Amino acid sequence: MNPTTAVRPAPRRELALLWHQIRYEQLTFWRNPQSAFFTFVFPVVIIAIFGALFRDPTPSSYFDGLSALRYYVCTIAALSVLSSCYSQLAIVLATRRQNGILKRVRATPLPAWLYFLGLLAHCVLVSVVDVALIVIVGSCYGVPVPEPAHWPAIALTLLLGAAAFCALGAAVASLIRNAEAAPAVVQFVLFPLVFISGTYLPIHSGALNGVAAALPVRPFNEALLHSLAGQGGSAPAWRSLGVLLAWGAAGAVVAIRRFRWDPRPE
Repeated sequence: MNPTTAVRPAPRRELALLWHQIRYEQLTFWRNPQSAFFTFVFPVVIIAIFGALFRDPTPSSYFDGLSALRYYVCTIAALSVLSSCYSQLAIVLATRRQNGILKRVRATPLPAWLYFLGLLAHCVLVSVVDVALIVIVGSCYGVPVPEPAHWPAIALTLLLGAAAFCALGAAVASLIRNAEAAPAVVQFVLFPLVFISGTYLPIHSGALNGVAAALPVRPFNEALLHSLAGQGGSAPAWRSLGVLLAWGAAGAVVAIRRFRWDPRPE
């Protein structure tokens, strides 16, 4: 067989398809500049406001031994990952399904796992940019930038958190009947979790902390406080990451069993 006409090995084809899907998701994201702008500006504005409100760099027992702003840099970073990997993903999948885009994608040679891997990679990229912006703005108010020794733990935490919440976003998308209901369903699930998990205010109730520790948001907050704020040294927060991994696996199982590529009949 002529080498110039030979079919490329499967792994190379899969990598090319994955790169094409990531590029497609990125182009789709950036071609909606208003959405992209507010995706990055919202957490930056929140940190800027908190920076103006909490100027005291003194660690406080109320904020788990951190200054208020250092605490919020971590929890708002976690919230930005939730927004990109859970909320937006669930809404995008519900909208694409209703518009028939997922049905057309399913009819192409692109494997389903590559399609979702491309979405995951896109969400991770958006999350990394969001977190980097939050850290940079926080540093302008005196919050220390994490030392290089902590970067591997931060990277692992962000990657596992993004993967877990992408799986949960796909699972929730499989339960949404139409695109109009998507924002309400997504926020109904997320809104109470964010508050009882200490995102906006530390929770000092043993009962609430016990419940929240078994849910995905608080462990992610704790994992970022552990690595991004340096509360636990340079090692990742393995226990919190284990809870995230379990929730990600559960979300993946629900998504695989219930996800629909075609619109639901009314």
